[in-house]
Amino acid sequence: MLISDILHKKRNSQKLTFEEIKYVISSYTAGKIPDYQMSAFLMAAFINGFTSVETGFLTKAMLESGETMDLSGIEGVKIDKHSTGGVGDGTSLVIAPLAASCGVIVPMMSGRSLGHTGGTLDKLESIPGFRVNLSKEEFIHQLKKIGVAMAGQTDKIAPADKKMYALRDVTATVDSIPLIASSIMSKKLAEGCDGLVLDVKTGSGAFMKEKTMAKRLAKEMIGISKSFGKKAIALITDMNQPLGYAVGNSLEVKQAIDIMKGEGPKDLVNLIIEISSRMLFIAGEKNTKKSKTLLENNLKNGKALMKFKEIIEYQSGDTGAVDNPEKILPKAQKTLEILSVEEGFVEYADTKLVGDAANLLGAGRLTKEDTINHGAGIVLKKKQGERISRKEPLATFCFDNGASIEEAKLKFTESIKITKTTPKKLSLIYEKLETL
Repeated sequence: MLISDILHKKRNSQKLTFEEIKYVISSYTAGKIPDYQMSAFLMAAFINGFTSVETGFLTKAMLESGETMDLSGIEGVKIDKHSTGGVGDGTSLVIAPLAASCGVIVPMMSGRSLGHTGGTLDKLESIPGFRVNLSKEEFIHQLKKIGVAMAGQTDKIAPADKKMYALRDVTATVDSIPLIASSIMSKKLAEGCDGLVLDVKTGSGAFMKEKTMAKRLAKEMIGISKSFGKKAIALITDMNQPLGYAVGNSLEVKQAIDIMKGEGPKDLVNLIIEISSRMLFIAGEKNTKKSKTLLENNLKNGKALMKFKEIIEYQSGDTGAVDNPEKILPKAQKTLEILSVEEGFVEYADTKLVGDAANLLGAGRLTKEDTINHGAGIVLKKKQGERISRKEPLATFCFDNGASIEEAKLKFTESIKITKTTPKKLSLIYEKLETL
């Protein structure tokens, strides 16, 4: 086969066979297709789309690009959670230890920052010494010992996705339903979980801006789960404002620790409970009220926090981050308060711009080669619908390099409008889909 022929075919909106898709994926993984041709393939897929059958082919090809994990030797039900990405979405930092503290086995393979959204691996790496690159053997051993592991893909787990993931981030091909669905599901199928809870974001800060598109993505992933014999629940959740108050790596870790000490922002805590209760449901606890009570208790009694501390210890991190986060977690050298220029009520007009602003401060990647400043980011002072006075702080910027500070300020101020009347209250969860 010739990659140019396949590119020509997809450019003209023709359907690709499994053999053609398999050829592209396996050749790119082996280094036989350069980035510029893979970028063309991704852009053609982004513009012209894939059918559900093609998306299934793509998922299978990416899954077969590497090895899979066999977790059958570990007692208990193995359930993972995945979010399609949002601004301030640090839920995984709490959900993994929380669900594990309730007896669920949580094999969590996460990703890095993508576009305007943060990545769980980058957040975890803000904990000094924390190792996200676990071998297959280390990952399984940790699951057996403490019931939870939070790591990135090994070089042998869906290696095609690992290469494509980084390329999509810098080629404006992130928000494509087929590419997102195949990326997520190839990893989740490879890690050997029994079930999966999907948090599909919708709104101005999500890749799927419209609820109809978010539902399409959820259905696509549910369909893939079903075809591979996996149990899955998808929640369509709001991303029209940042979750919680922290946007940035160490800032979100600190917020997660606060939540596991019984504190933290209500919207983030509520979503964590909702997602975690679905994980318990798939694992066998059908009484939702009972599972939510257990989860809430484990946030307050320290069991989730102790499990998080175990994760850090097993993955070579500094456990002092739990006991003394202000001292151990990285901090930006400079701060700047962003003040409101008028009085009224806060409404987030474009949440994506908050993520963009945080990236400009150093919290994310603008190019494939960029390194992250783990202490950089934004601490929000107001949520949707809250009253604010003139010259009252909207947020605090945390940064080291002020080269892009003016652009970051412009992005952030464009993300918020001050209204004279209270804006519409946002829902937390819009819809639930499942295959059980």
